[in-house]
Amino acid sequence: KKQPVPFCMRIEREKKTIRHMIEIHCRGRHDTSGALCADCRQLMDYAMRRIDGCPYRDGKPACGRCPVHCYAPAMREQVRAVMRYAGPRMLIFHPILAVMHFADELGKAPKRDAGK
Repeated sequence: KKQPVPFCMRIEREKKTIRHMIEIHCRGRHDTSGALCADCRQLMDYAMRRIDGCPYRDGKPACGRCPVHCYAPAMREQVRAVMRYAGPRMLIFHPILAVMHFADELGKAPKRDAGK
């Protein structure tokens, strides 16, 4: 049986991935360099809080495969837009993170009560 990735490693990788995706999106869509625009900074702060509060802890699935939706609908749509834009570009800028994120997406989602 495959052992779950330790929480701290899995969560930190998830945070690193979304951080890079938001940076790529902001640079490409909002024509920024260096610092994020205010909207992307707000989205990143929100995403980090939501990832930190994941109820699944050690068994955290990729957010897209999770039965619990932690993000508010408007924020979830913003993250989807970021991922649509940045996802393909992650293969160029951060190929290892992109492959690991894709592998997470293929993983089995936990049952809804598994995080309690």
